[in-house]
Amino acid sequence: MFLEELSLTNYKNFENIKFKFDTKIVCFVGLNGVGKTNILDSIYHLSYTKSYFNPIPSQNIKHGETFFFISGTYQINNKKEKILISLKKGEKKIIKRNNKLYKKFSDHIGAIPLVIISPDDRNLIIEGSETRRKFIDGIICQTNKEYLNSLINYNKTLKQRNALLKMFYRDSEKIKKTIDIYDNHLSLNAQRIFEKRKEFLSDFIPIFKIRYKQLSDDKENVEIIHKTDISKNQSLYKLLKKNIEKDLRFQFTTKGIHKDDLTFIINSFSVKKFGSQGQQKTFLIALKLAQFDYLSKLNSNPILLLDDIFDKLDDNRVKQIINLVNEEKFNQIFISDTNKIRSENIIMKANKSYKIFEI
Repeated sequence: MFLEELSLTNYKNFENIKFKFDTKIVCFVGLNGVGKTNILDSIYHLSYTKSYFNPIPSQNIKHGETFFFISGTYQINNKKEKILISLKKGEKKIIKRNNKLYKKFSDHIGAIPLVIISPDDRNLIIEGSETRRKFIDGIICQTNKEYLNSLINYNKTLKQRNALLKMFYRDSEKIKKTIDIYDNHLSLNAQRIFEKRKEFLSDFIPIFKIRYKQLSDDKENVEIIHKTDISKNQSLYKLLKKNIEKDLRFQFTTKGIHKDDLTFIINSFSVKKFGSQGQQKTFLIALKLAQFDYLSKLNSNPILLLDDIFDKLDDNRVKQIINLVNEEKFNQIFISDTNKIRSENIIMKANKSYKIFEI
Protein backbone atom coordinates (compact mmCIF):
# COMPACT_ATOMS: atom_id res chain seq x y z
CA MET A 1 0.00 0.00 0.00
CA PHE A 2 1.73 3.18 -1.20
CA LEU A 3 0.33 6.61 -2.10
CA GLU A 4 2.33 7.94 -5.07
CA GLU A 5 0.45 11.11 -6.02
CA LEU A 6 -2.01 13.45 -4.33
CA SER A 7 -3.91 16.32 -5.93
CA LEU A 8 -6.23 18.81 -4.18
CA THR A 9 -8.51 21.41 -5.75
CA ASN A 10 -10.54 23.80 -3.57
CA TYR A 11 -10.13 21.46 -0.61
CA LYS A 12 -10.31 23.44 2.65
CA ASN A 13 -7.63 26.15 2.40
CA PHE A 14 -5.97 24.84 -0.80
CA GLU A 15 -6.92 26.20 -4.21
CA ASN A 16 -4.71 23.87 -6.22
CA ILE A 17 -1.80 21.77 -4.96
CA LYS A 18 -0.13 18.53 -6.09
CA PHE A 19 2.38 16.17 -4.49
CA LYS A 20 4.45 13.22 -5.67
CA PHE A 21 5.65 10.75 -3.05
CA ASP A 22 8.49 8.25 -3.45
CA THR A 23 9.64 7.72 0.16
CA LYS A 24 8.49 5.67 3.14
CA ILE A 25 8.17 8.73 5.37
CA VAL A 26 6.65 12.03 4.22
CA CYS A 27 6.58 15.07 6.50
CA PHE A 28 4.68 18.32 6.03
CA VAL A 29 6.10 21.20 8.06
CA GLY A 30 5.00 24.79 8.50
CA LEU A 31 3.37 27.26 10.83
CA ASN A 32 0.00 26.62 12.44
CA GLY A 33 -2.88 27.35 10.08
CA VAL A 34 -1.08 26.75 6.76
CA GLY A 35 -2.96 23.49 6.06
CA LYS A 36 -0.64 20.65 7.10
CA THR A 37 -3.46 18.79 8.87
CA ASN A 38 -5.77 19.45 5.89
CA ILE A 39 -3.36 17.51 3.65
CA LEU A 40 -3.42 14.54 6.02
CA ASP A 41 -7.20 14.84 6.21
CA SER A 42 -7.47 14.63 2.42
CA ILE A 43 -5.52 11.34 2.54
CA TYR A 44 -7.90 10.12 5.25
CA HIS A 45 -10.81 11.26 3.06
CA LEU A 46 -9.60 9.03 0.21
CA SER A 47 -9.75 5.99 2.51
CA TYR A 48 -12.92 6.62 4.51
CA THR A 49 -14.93 8.75 2.01
CA LYS A 50 -15.22 11.52 4.62
CA SER A 51 -13.15 13.99 6.63
CA TYR A 52 -11.71 12.93 9.99
CA PHE A 53 -12.03 16.44 11.40
CA ASN A 54 -15.19 17.87 9.80
CA PRO A 55 -18.08 15.48 9.07
CA ILE A 56 -20.13 18.14 7.21
CA PRO A 57 -19.12 17.58 3.55
CA SER A 58 -19.88 21.09 2.24
CA GLN A 59 -17.64 22.67 4.90
CA ASN A 60 -14.62 21.00 3.32
CA ILE A 61 -15.04 23.17 0.21
CA LYS A 62 -12.68 26.15 0.08
CA HIS A 63 -14.40 29.37 1.17
CA GLY A 64 -15.89 31.19 -1.83
CA GLU A 65 -15.80 28.13 -4.12
CA THR A 66 -18.57 25.76 -5.18
CA PHE A 67 -16.76 22.38 -5.25
CA PHE A 68 -13.75 20.40 -4.09
CA PHE A 69 -11.76 17.64 -5.78
CA ILE A 70 -9.32 15.10 -4.30
CA SER A 71 -7.31 12.64 -6.37
CA GLY A 72 -4.94 9.93 -5.14
CA THR A 73 -2.86 7.45 -7.11
CA TYR A 74 -1.82 4.34 -5.18
CA GLN A 75 0.42 1.35 -5.73
CA ILE A 76 -1.51 -1.65 -4.41
CA ASN A 77 -0.22 -5.20 -4.97
CA ASN A 78 1.91 -4.00 -7.89
CA LYS A 79 -1.07 -2.32 -9.53
CA LYS A 80 -1.90 1.36 -9.89
CA GLU A 81 -5.21 2.38 -8.37
CA LYS A 82 -6.69 5.86 -8.73
CA ILE A 83 -9.27 7.19 -6.26
CA LEU A 84 -11.24 10.35 -7.04
CA ILE A 85 -13.57 12.19 -4.65
CA SER A 86 -15.49 15.31 -5.62
CA LEU A 87 -18.32 17.34 -4.17
CA LYS A 88 -20.32 20.19 -5.63
CA LYS A 89 -22.54 22.32 -3.41
CA GLY A 90 -26.14 21.15 -3.50
CA GLU A 91 -25.19 17.79 -5.06
CA LYS A 92 -24.21 14.34 -3.83
CA LYS A 93 -20.56 13.49 -3.29
CA ILE A 94 -18.98 11.42 -6.08
CA ILE A 95 -16.39 8.70 -5.47
CA LYS A 96 -14.63 6.81 -8.26
CA ARG A 97 -12.08 4.03 -8.31
CA ASN A 98 -10.20 3.70 -11.59
CA ASN A 99 -12.89 5.92 -13.19
CA LYS A 100 -15.64 3.55 -12.06
CA LEU A 101 -18.35 5.25 -10.00
CA TYR A 102 -19.26 3.75 -6.64
CA LYS A 103 -22.99 3.29 -6.20
CA LYS A 104 -22.58 2.89 -2.44
CA PHE A 105 -19.82 4.60 -0.48
CA SER A 106 -19.74 1.60 1.86
CA ASP A 107 -18.31 -0.49 -1.01
CA HIS A 108 -15.10 1.55 -0.79
CA ILE A 109 -14.53 1.09 2.94
CA GLY A 110 -11.51 -1.16 3.48
CA ALA A 111 -10.06 -0.68 0.00
CA ILE A 112 -7.37 1.74 1.27
CA PRO A 113 -6.64 0.75 4.91
CA LEU A 114 -5.41 3.69 6.99
CA VAL A 115 -4.82 4.66 10.62
CA ILE A 116 -4.56 8.23 11.94
CA ILE A 117 -3.08 9.41 15.25
CA SER A 118 -4.08 12.96 16.12
CA PRO A 119 -4.53 15.25 19.16
CA ASP A 120 -8.27 15.01 18.43
CA ASP A 121 -8.11 11.35 19.46
CA ARG A 122 -8.43 12.50 23.07
CA ASN A 123 -12.17 12.54 22.34
CA LEU A 124 -12.01 8.75 22.60
CA ILE A 125 -11.46 9.20 26.32
CA ILE A 126 -13.28 12.40 27.25
CA GLU A 127 -16.36 12.25 24.98
CA GLY A 128 -19.45 10.03 25.21
CA SER A 129 -19.92 6.39 24.24
CA GLU A 130 -20.74 7.15 20.59
CA THR A 131 -17.10 8.14 19.93
CA ARG A 132 -15.80 4.84 21.29
CA ARG A 133 -18.39 2.82 19.37
CA LYS A 134 -17.36 4.57 16.17
CA PHE A 135 -13.75 3.66 16.88
CA ILE A 136 -14.35 -0.09 17.10
CA ASP A 137 -16.97 -0.04 14.34
CA GLY A 138 -14.53 1.79 12.06
CA ILE A 139 -11.91 -0.93 12.55
CA ILE A 140 -14.29 -3.85 12.05
CA CYS A 141 -15.91 -2.26 8.98
CA GLN A 142 -12.49 -2.02 7.31
CA THR A 143 -12.32 -5.80 7.16
CA ASN A 144 -15.92 -7.08 7.33
CA LYS A 145 -18.57 -6.01 4.83
CA GLU A 146 -21.29 -8.11 6.49
CA TYR A 147 -20.73 -6.22 9.73
CA LEU A 148 -20.92 -2.89 7.91
CA ASN A 149 -24.22 -3.92 6.29
CA SER A 150 -25.63 -5.10 9.64
CA LEU A 151 -24.65 -1.77 11.19
CA ILE A 152 -26.28 0.22 8.37
CA ASN A 153 -29.47 -1.86 8.62
CA TYR A 154 -29.57 -1.58 12.42
CA ASN A 155 -29.20 2.20 12.39
CA LYS A 156 -31.83 2.55 9.66
CA THR A 157 -34.33 0.43 11.61
CA LEU A 158 -33.50 2.24 14.85
CA LYS A 159 -34.30 5.57 13.22
CA GLN A 160 -37.64 4.20 11.98
CA ARG A 161 -38.51 2.74 15.39
CA ASN A 162 -37.72 6.04 17.12
CA ALA A 163 -39.90 7.91 14.63
CA LEU A 164 -42.74 5.51 15.44
CA LEU A 165 -42.28 6.07 19.18
CA LYS A 166 -42.51 9.83 18.72
CA MET A 167 -45.54 9.57 16.48
CA PHE A 168 -47.66 7.23 18.60
CA TYR A 169 -46.28 7.63 22.12
CA ARG A 170 -49.75 8.60 23.40
CA ASP A 171 -51.36 5.46 21.94
CA SER A 172 -49.45 2.61 23.57
CA GLU A 173 -51.92 -0.09 22.52
CA LYS A 174 -51.70 0.84 18.85
CA ILE A 175 -47.91 1.05 18.80
CA LYS A 176 -47.50 -2.31 20.54
CA LYS A 177 -49.34 -3.92 17.62
CA THR A 178 -47.14 -2.35 14.93
CA ILE A 179 -43.72 -2.11 16.52
CA ASP A 180 -42.97 -5.85 16.56
CA ILE A 181 -41.59 -5.89 13.01
CA TYR A 182 -39.01 -3.26 14.00
CA ASP A 183 -38.12 -5.14 17.19
CA ASN A 184 -37.50 -8.35 15.25
CA HIS A 185 -35.34 -6.62 12.66
CA LEU A 186 -33.36 -4.70 15.27
CA SER A 187 -32.77 -7.82 17.35
CA LEU A 188 -31.53 -9.84 14.36
CA ASN A 189 -28.93 -7.25 13.36
CA ALA A 190 -28.04 -6.47 16.98
CA GLN A 191 -27.12 -10.09 17.64
CA ARG A 192 -24.77 -10.15 14.64
CA ILE A 193 -23.16 -6.88 15.71
CA PHE A 194 -22.83 -8.00 19.35
CA GLU A 195 -21.14 -11.27 18.38
CA LYS A 196 -18.71 -9.57 16.00
CA ARG A 197 -17.81 -6.85 18.54
CA LYS A 198 -17.18 -9.52 21.16
CA GLU A 199 -15.01 -11.51 18.74
CA PHE A 200 -13.13 -8.36 17.68
CA LEU A 201 -12.38 -7.24 21.25
CA SER A 202 -11.12 -10.71 22.21
CA ASP A 203 -8.52 -10.33 19.43
CA PHE A 204 -7.87 -6.59 19.80
CA ILE A 205 -7.39 -6.21 23.57
CA PRO A 206 -4.32 -8.51 23.81
CA ILE A 207 -2.72 -6.62 20.90
CA PHE A 208 -3.47 -3.32 22.63
CA LYS A 209 -1.92 -4.53 25.91
CA ILE A 210 1.31 -5.45 24.13
CA ARG A 211 1.51 -2.01 22.53
CA TYR A 212 0.82 -0.26 25.84
CA LYS A 213 3.58 -2.25 27.55
CA GLN A 214 6.03 -1.21 24.83
CA LEU A 215 5.13 2.46 25.18
CA SER A 216 5.11 2.52 28.99
CA ASP A 217 8.08 0.20 29.64
CA ASP A 218 5.69 -2.31 31.19
CA LYS A 219 5.00 -0.10 34.22
CA GLU A 220 1.19 -0.31 34.32
CA ASN A 221 -1.66 -2.77 33.85
CA VAL A 222 -4.38 -1.77 31.39
CA GLU A 223 -7.79 -3.17 30.49
CA ILE A 224 -10.68 -2.45 28.13
CA ILE A 225 -14.16 -3.46 29.35
CA HIS A 226 -17.06 -3.83 26.94
CA LYS A 227 -20.37 -2.63 28.39
CA THR A 228 -23.46 -3.84 26.51
CA ASP A 229 -27.17 -4.45 27.12
CA ILE A 230 -27.34 -7.82 25.41
CA SER A 231 -25.65 -11.18 25.84
CA LYS A 232 -26.05 -14.79 24.77
CA ASN A 233 -28.79 -15.17 27.39
CA GLN A 234 -30.40 -11.74 26.92
CA SER A 235 -31.63 -10.97 23.40
CA LEU A 236 -32.43 -7.44 22.34
CA TYR A 237 -35.94 -8.55 21.38
CA LYS A 238 -36.73 -9.42 25.03
CA LEU A 239 -35.19 -6.17 26.22
CA LEU A 240 -37.24 -4.10 23.79
CA LYS A 241 -40.47 -5.74 24.96
CA LYS A 242 -39.50 -5.32 28.60
CA ASN A 243 -38.71 -1.61 28.16
CA ILE A 244 -41.52 -0.54 25.81
CA GLU A 245 -43.20 1.65 28.43
CA LYS A 246 -39.93 3.43 29.14
CA ASP A 247 -39.31 3.88 25.40
CA LEU A 248 -42.76 5.41 24.99
CA ARG A 249 -42.15 7.77 27.87
CA PHE A 250 -38.79 8.96 26.49
CA GLN A 251 -39.86 8.62 22.82
CA PHE A 252 -36.71 6.79 21.76
CA THR A 253 -35.20 3.31 22.03
CA THR A 254 -33.41 3.11 25.39
CA LYS A 255 -31.82 -0.34 25.01
CA GLY A 256 -29.66 -1.80 22.27
CA ILE A 257 -26.18 -2.10 20.83
CA HIS A 258 -26.37 1.63 20.02
CA LYS A 259 -25.79 2.09 23.77
CA ASP A 260 -22.63 -0.05 23.93
CA ASP A 261 -19.57 1.54 25.50
CA LEU A 262 -15.93 0.80 26.32
CA THR A 263 -14.41 1.53 29.72
CA PHE A 264 -10.67 2.23 29.64
CA ILE A 265 -8.78 1.12 32.76
CA ILE A 266 -5.23 1.68 34.09
CA ASN A 267 -4.23 -0.06 37.34
CA SER A 268 -7.91 -0.72 38.16
CA PHE A 269 -8.89 2.97 37.77
CA SER A 270 -10.77 4.78 35.01
CA VAL A 271 -8.45 6.49 32.53
CA LYS A 272 -11.10 9.16 31.94
CA LYS A 273 -11.50 10.07 35.61
CA PHE A 274 -8.08 9.37 37.11
CA GLY A 275 -5.54 8.99 34.29
CA SER A 276 -2.80 11.62 34.00
CA GLN A 277 -2.31 13.43 30.68
CA GLY A 278 0.72 11.24 30.00
CA GLN A 279 -1.22 8.05 30.71
CA GLN A 280 -4.08 9.20 28.51
CA LYS A 281 -1.71 9.99 25.63
CA THR A 282 0.01 6.62 25.97
CA PHE A 283 -3.35 4.83 26.12
CA LEU A 284 -4.54 6.56 22.94
CA ILE A 285 -1.37 5.88 20.96
CA ALA A 286 -1.47 2.23 22.05
CA LEU A 287 -5.09 2.02 20.85
CA LYS A 288 -4.16 3.41 17.43
CA LEU A 289 -1.06 1.24 17.04
CA ALA A 290 -3.16 -1.78 18.01
CA GLN A 291 -5.61 -0.71 15.30
CA PHE A 292 -2.69 -0.71 12.87
CA ASP A 293 -1.59 -4.19 14.02
CA TYR A 294 -5.11 -5.61 13.78
CA LEU A 295 -5.62 -4.30 10.23
CA SER A 296 -2.15 -5.50 9.23
CA LYS A 297 -3.05 -9.06 10.25
CA LEU A 298 -6.18 -9.08 8.10
CA ASN A 299 -5.23 -6.76 5.24
CA SER A 300 -2.22 -5.15 3.62
CA ASN A 301 -0.26 -2.80 5.88
CA PRO A 302 -2.25 0.42 6.36
CA ILE A 303 -0.99 3.91 5.66
CA LEU A 304 -0.20 5.70 8.94
CA LEU A 305 -0.93 9.39 9.52
CA LEU A 306 0.73 11.17 12.48
CA ASP A 307 -0.85 14.58 12.91
CA ASP A 308 1.07 17.05 15.06
CA ILE A 309 1.93 14.47 17.72
CA PHE A 310 5.63 15.31 18.25
CA ASP A 311 4.63 18.59 19.87
CA LYS A 312 2.30 16.82 22.30
CA LEU A 313 4.56 14.00 23.53
CA ASP A 314 7.63 13.84 25.73
CA ASP A 315 10.97 12.63 24.35
CA ASN A 316 10.56 9.11 25.75
CA ARG A 317 7.22 8.53 24.02
CA VAL A 318 8.53 9.97 20.75
CA LYS A 319 11.51 7.60 21.01
CA GLN A 320 9.18 4.63 21.56
CA ILE A 321 7.09 5.55 18.51
CA ILE A 322 10.17 5.82 16.30
CA ASN A 323 11.36 2.42 17.54
CA LEU A 324 7.98 0.96 16.62
CA VAL A 325 8.01 2.64 13.21
CA ASN A 326 11.28 0.83 12.48
CA GLU A 327 9.34 -2.44 12.49
CA GLU A 328 9.18 -3.89 9.00
CA LYS A 329 5.39 -3.96 8.80
CA PHE A 330 5.19 -0.16 8.88
CA ASN A 331 4.99 0.93 5.29
CA GLN A 332 4.21 4.54 4.36
CA ILE A 333 3.88 7.20 7.05
CA PHE A 334 2.72 10.81 6.71
CA ILE A 335 3.61 13.32 9.43
CA SER A 336 2.65 16.92 10.13
CA ASP A 337 4.75 19.17 12.40
CA THR A 338 5.43 22.83 13.06
CA ASN A 339 9.17 22.36 13.61
CA LYS A 340 11.27 21.25 10.63
CA ILE A 341 14.50 20.73 12.60
CA ARG A 342 12.75 18.63 15.24
CA SER A 343 10.98 16.54 12.59
CA GLU A 344 14.15 15.88 10.62
CA ASN A 345 16.08 14.91 13.75
CA ILE A 346 13.33 12.48 14.75
CA ILE A 347 12.77 11.05 11.27
CA MET A 348 16.48 10.43 10.66
CA LYS A 349 16.47 8.03 13.61
CA ALA A 350 13.89 5.86 11.84
CA ASN A 351 16.46 4.66 9.25
CA LYS A 352 13.96 4.94 6.40
CA SER A 353 13.80 7.06 3.26
CA TYR A 354 12.06 10.37 3.90
CA LYS A 355 11.06 13.65 2.30
CA ILE A 356 10.03 16.92 3.91
CA PHE A 357 7.58 19.34 2.28
CA GLU A 358 7.50 22.89 3.61
CA ILE A 359 3.95 24.24 3.40
